[in-house]
Amino acid sequence: MLRRRCNDDCLLAPYFPLEEVESFAIVHKVYGASNVIKMLQVVEEREREDAVKSMVYEARGRLRDPVHASAGVVFHLQKHVQDLLEQLELTRASILQSNGQINQLMSSLKNVQYHDHQPKSTIFENGNIVLDDTILGSNLIEFPEECSWDL
Repeated sequence: MLRRRCNDDCLLAPYFPLEEVESFAIVHKVYGASNVIKMLQVVEEREREDAVKSMVYEARGRLRDPVHASAGVVFHLQKHVQDLLEQLELTRASILQSNGQINQLMSSLKNVQYHDHQPKSTIFENGNIVLDDTILGSNLIEFPEECSWDL
């Protein structure tokens, strides 16, 4: 079992509680305790907790990828964000195209002459499409019996 070799008077004790022995061990392995103390001494007291979290993150990155460390992860995430932005732009363009097609269709439907020859009757009521027997000229539920479904 790993043990933190730091007593309660140690500068690192507030940032590495006994429950986080693994984080202390990783940072110690990568940077060395004396270097961590030196780095924390140049950071303002209110920013030390964030600095320790960054050191732990970077140390874990360096253990996984000694060459690129967290920079490799950051690059991968930036690339992923860029790909998602490109997909978003394509989706927006597709939506604009679809809206244009819908507007053309709606415009065509507004100008259709119906079977009952009423002048400029419309199938729109309060902005909704209304399909009933007077507009379609037949009952949607009943199919003509004489219709052959063979192709």
